[in-house]
Amino acid sequence: MAKKLTSVLGIDIGSRKIKVCEVRTQGREPVVTALAIVDTPEGAVDHQGIYNAEAVSAALKQAIAQSGAGSGPAVVTIAGQSSVLVRTLEVPKMNPADLKEHMQWEISRNIPFAESTVVSDFKPLGGDDPASANMDVVMAMAPQSAIDTVVDVVKKAGRQIAAIDVEPLSMARSLQISYGDEFADKTICFVDMGGTTCAINIYYGSKLIMPRQIPIGGDLITKAIADDRVIPISDAEAVKLNELVIPENAAEVRSAVVNPFDVPGVPTQEFQPYNPFSDDPVPAAEPSTEIAPASLGASDRLFNAVAPILDDFISEIRRSVDYFQSRGGTVDRIVLAGGGSKIKGLNDFISKSVGVQCDAYDPTRRLNVNAKKVTPEFVHEHQQEFAMAIGNGLYIFFD
Repeated sequence: MAKKLTSVLGIDIGSRKIKVCEVRTQGREPVVTALAIVDTPEGAVDHQGIYNAEAVSAALKQAIAQSGAGSGPAVVTIAGQSSVLVRTLEVPKMNPADLKEHMQWEISRNIPFAESTVVSDFKPLGGDDPASANMDVVMAMAPQSAIDTVVDVVKKAGRQIAAIDVEPLSMARSLQISYGDEFADKTICFVDMGGTTCAINIYYGSKLIMPRQIPIGGDLITKAIADDRVIPISDAEAVKLNELVIPENAAEVRSAVVNPFDVPGVPTQEFQPYNPFSDDPVPAAEPSTEIAPASLGASDRLFNAVAPILDDFISEIRRSVDYFQSRGGTVDRIVLAGGGSKIKGLNDFISKSVGVQCDAYDPTRRLNVNAKKVTPEFVHEHQQEFAMAIGNGLYIFFD
């Protein structure tokens, strides 16, 4: 189907925002012809999935009308910890028939849902070493009810489903189109911070290596501000975007720890890297010193209110990077996307805390953006939020 389509509407239904992006073909080049973003109805979507299909479909219909998109077919990502599972596997090289049989067995033994009826798919990732006896495969599965809900939402918004995709593969398409020239031979940690969850995916170029999702998002930071200032969530969201600035020395201050194994006379324990991609429980955090607000200056009370959440966020990124590097890999760059990523100073904070350069991700890089109903200023302001919607729209350039 993808090869026959000349335009598609990429849809990203998040817990805080709904984003749409229309992509059309112009020769062999993609052109973004429509963009829009609207608020997700309160309580309609959370980290588990869609709860109020009627409200979401109405908001999606509003976003499509606002964008001026004319494309009928739509590609939408299914998200939510109870709605989808994505894993990469290394399996012996085999012919397509044997691979299909093997993956049916892998899928049946990895089903994590209470619901017994699931929809599943798999795809060889390609790019394997010809001398290797193994191959990399990505598999995805979702409960039938979650698929039905997404299809119902899109249909009620007036569009037909061309494909239902998953976030890690959507981002892989965006990486290949927008950053293929820069990241072709580099390992990238792609951090997509949404409202209630954050995806931490590792790619080699645009090849997915390790997908991961954690229940930390921008909403936790907003709530911490609301609690500190005793203000409504809506006001706290504005404070987060307009007033919160992470100090330049924050990484140095927050990384101050007491290491009990550094004491003379106490044997040093061998480092055992935690596998964040397994189902094992997360180990207890290392003991840390209490950082007094004065360490950062009295004017940084706002940062101090959200610092514990940012500490957890940084720890999860570091765990992913450390685990990958413990297996012999090297992460060359971190890129940051999503609505929760727009906090001032966050890129620099991640760079200094993790020790890997972190840059804001621009999904419009190397794309012709000709969306008539939005200004260039709008595109620049919201570009990190459109990463998944644009990745979905780029579906028409891939098999």
